[in-house]
Amino acid sequence: MGKLNSTLRRLLEWVDARFPLSALWRRHFSEYYVPRNLNFWYIFGALALLMLVLQVVTGIFLAMHYKPDASINASGVPVAFASVEVIMRDVPWGWLIRYLHSTGASVFFVVVYLHVFCSLLYGSYRKPRELVWLLGVLIFMCLMAVAFSGYVLSWGQMSYWGAQVIMNLFSTIPVVGPDLAIWLRGDSVVGDATLGRCFAMHVIAVPLVLIGLVMLHVVALRQVGANNPDGVEFRKMKDGNTGIPFHPYYTVKLILGLALFLLPFSAIVFFMPEFGGYFLEYNNFIPADPLHMPEFVAPMWYFSPFYSILRAVTPDFVIVPGLAVTVFFFWVIAISRSSIKFFAALLWLLAMLGFYFIDAGFWGSVAMVGSVLVWGGLPWLDHSPVRSIRYKGFYAKLALAFFVASFLVLGYLGMQPPTCLLTLISQAGTVVYFAFFLLMPVYTRMDKCKTEPERQVA
Repeated sequence: MGKLNSTLRRLLEWVDARFPLSALWRRHFSEYYVPRNLNFWYIFGALALLMLVLQVVTGIFLAMHYKPDASINASGVPVAFASVEVIMRDVPWGWLIRYLHSTGASVFFVVVYLHVFCSLLYGSYRKPRELVWLLGVLIFMCLMAVAFSGYVLSWGQMSYWGAQVIMNLFSTIPVVGPDLAIWLRGDSVVGDATLGRCFAMHVIAVPLVLIGLVMLHVVALRQVGANNPDGVEFRKMKDGNTGIPFHPYYTVKLILGLALFLLPFSAIVFFMPEFGGYFLEYNNFIPADPLHMPEFVAPMWYFSPFYSILRAVTPDFVIVPGLAVTVFFFWVIAISRSSIKFFAALLWLLAMLGFYFIDAGFWGSVAMVGSVLVWGGLPWLDHSPVRSIRYKGFYAKLALAFFVASFLVLGYLGMQPPTCLLTLISQAGTVVYFAFFLLMPVYTRMDKCKTEPERQVA
């Protein structure tokens, strides 16, 4: 044993002379300090990184056998759809790799949403972590792009018609919309060219950007340090309360969290990978048929809140953002100098003309995209004197509760066939969703907050 240890020590010294392995370990693990009061909510960031690695590894193996070809084979089914069936039935352990990838995508979004909720709870988007948050928003947008392009690749009924619906959204853009939609599809309709584009985006283009953003996200987090449930900057403490080393104290928590996470994840993969049709839709086990549209086209559950916002913007509902814009511009005119009032009035007039003459489908697309982009403004919208929900007042807690409820309701409604009643509910949910962000400067200023502690509460 002593000889083995001596050999390993010499090997480590040889590597350190050529690569700073020990220095990296000390800098990012054994001598990297984190707050001592991190709770289980802070596990989801590491779990998200784990799921990303799982998606990349399983995706590589799936790409070895998948064929992005929409033509019909001798059996009368698309080659792309048939290649997925070959992976499931003929490739050794192919069914497991496919389920790890497809089910893992949904679980990935569960982890990401919980990670975001942790940031909302404890104000992890506040100064000095604005860049960390903005990179996180970009990561989420890349995840949506890679998830959508991967969803199309199975070339089942719902994949095909879902792609048709999403691609048609671009045609609602004034002037350039129709040409942009054709460019994205590669044809006048969703077909073989679309499948090839989605394959390139899913396997090469977006993952490269995603991995780069994740690296920047982690580096930026290491630069400013992790937040904690109290919102106290432990690095500024002068009394020796400097946190604990990441390893071994926090790595033990991560290992325990990983073990607890793998239990339900493995149970889902092995016993219920479709998860009642939410993780793998039953219509996607039917080959894509351009001549037969399903009764109801719904997105995957992780897109459904944003899809519900898209459907909520009907021609009658456009009056709501019109009133909001009117109130905003009249407020700007009231508080601005006379030189600015003219331009504010002109912008208001142009906005009203746009709401009146431009199709509601375009504004629905704008609302859907805006429902994601608005997250990037959180660091500047939150004017509360404290970070953590533990010390915020009643208004902030009530607003967060309403926001979470609206997000869940919109997610459910996005997977249901539209009716008059459900459309009204989704419109109310859309108003609550955007009100959480746009009214944040108001209710965070009005809130009566508790005083933050001067040091971390263990």
